Order: sequence, then C-alpha cells, then structure tokens
Amino acid sequence: MALHVIVGKGPVGTTTARALVARGHRVRVLSRSGGTSTAEVEHRRVDAADAAALTEAARGAAALYNAVNPPYSRWPTDWPPVAAALLTAAERTGAVLVTMGNLYGYGRPSGVMTPDTPLAASDTKGRVRNRMWADALAASKAGRIRMTEARAADFVGPGVPAASSHLARQLPAVRSGRRAWVVGDPDAPRSWSFVPDVAQTLATLGTDERALGRAWHVPSSPPRSQREAIADLCAAAGRPAVPVSGIPWPVLRAVGVLSPMMREVVDVRHQFDQPYLMEASATTETFGLTATPWAQVAAATVGAVPAAA
Repeated sequence: MALHVIVGKGPVGTTTARALVARGHRVRVLSRSGGTSTAEVEHRRVDAADAAALTEAARGAAALYNAVNPPYSRWPTDWPPVAAALLTAAERTGAVLVTMGNLYGYGRPSGVMTPDTPLAASDTKGRVRNRMWADALAASKAGRIRMTEARAADFVGPGVPAASSHLARQLPAVRSGRRAWVVGDPDAPRSWSFVPDVAQTLATLGTDERALGRAWHVPSSPPRSQREAIADLCAAAGRPAVPVSGIPWPVLRAVGVLSPMMREVVDVRHQFDQPYLMEASATTETFGLTATPWAQVAAATVGAVPAAA
C-alpha cells in the first residue's frame, strides 16, 4: 500500500482519490481550502504554487497528481507557478508526476487526435499547456523527474459542475423541455470523457512504470454531437428530446466583452465549429482500460444533478 498525493479536490481529484483508495492505496489530497479528513483520505491545506509546501506534503509519496483547475481566464497567470512548483516537488521527492491534461495543445485538429498528434496550438491556453508539457518532458529526459500525462476530452459525469460542462449545463433545459442553446455547431461530432474513466486512467498511470515519459489519452465513448448527446440525456431522464440550437458566434463575441470566460471560449472556437475527436487505442492496448458505455455515462450524468424542487 503506497501513498499517493493528489493536488486539487475538484471532480477529477476527488474521483481519482476514490479510485486509488479502491486499489488499496493511502491517499492525501492537497488544496488551498483543505477539507475534512476521513479514515480513507487525508486532506491538507496547501497552496499549489508553494514548492516547499508541496514538497513537504509529498514526501514518501509514490506519485503526485496534478488535478489543479485554475479559472479558465487565468491560465496564463495561474498555471506557470503551479506547474513549476509541481516539477520542483516531483524532483525533490522522487514521486512520479501524473498530470491531468487536455486536448488544447493540439490546436485546430485536421483529423482524429492521438497522443502523437503534433502540439500545434496557436491560442493562449494551448500554448500554456504545451509549455507545461515541454518543461516536464525536458525534466524527464534529463533524468530529474519521472512523469506522465493523461489527456481527456470535455468532462461529463458525476461531480462535474454545470459551469464547466457543456452537457451538465443543459440539464435544466432537458428537464423543463425547453430549447437547449449550445456553443458551436450542434451537429459536429465530439469526444466526451467520463470522469470515472479519467480517474481510472490517472490511477493506472500513477501505478504502472510503462506509463512513464509520455502522454496517454483517456478511453472515451464513441463520438456524439451535442445534439445527439442532449437527446441521450433526455432519454436517460425519461423526457422527450428537446430542440437544440447553436448560439451565433457574433452573440458570443458580444457577451465576451463583459465576460472573461466567454472571451476564452471564443478564443478556442475551433473546438466547437468542426469535428473534435480523440482516440485512445494505445491506452487500451497497453493497460486494458476501456470507456464506460455511453448509455451508462448519460444515465450517470442525469442522475448526478438533482432536478429542481
């Protein structure tokens, strides 16, 4: 039974903690606000940008998981110090650094994204993530740290807040029968990553030497467009399908004048106006991990957010 330290207690950090506990490991979760420790999971209040504090909290750990989630509009300012602190802590403790990544670094896709797809992002957020990856990979090649990264598509499933989920935010429309308004082309096929599948991938990468030195994609369900996915949520909720429309980009740009979050969404328009697909065959072939069936994903997503009273 090894100690595994998770930085961040959002949906990914919390679900990964449960996955590691189920495998018999000791788990310590670090966050700025702390939490209530249980017999299974210890919580500590630690600033993720404080390298000394991270190092102290990660001493003796087999793996250190980066499940931090800075505000969307603050990636350029918040990520660099956190990433640097995590690299320092991994180097000083010898813990494997397991980073929760995403698809931003690939930029505008020309086909299905794999872990070998060139990191060609030109937008700010993609460049931030690519800098993080380059720094960690360089440290790995220099023998300073051991590292790996999991990359996932848009999150869906239990614990994912509506504010950060393109599907969870549609649940009120699903339940009321009113029109659902989505970002981008409602009919563009997309990949979706179920948070429990994300957690199982992270827990595997942090406990298997074969994962080291490269990135891996989270096994995800076959593509579903936003229109199809919302219809599936309606079916899972026992409701008739609702009409789905895309919010015009000029409207989103106008909203972005006052909303930093919406400005960032417009900045990655390429993720919404064309197919945005990933595959994870290497993860399945190497570790035997597979995606949860989509029907179960839809049911869990609907069941995770209670209907309004």
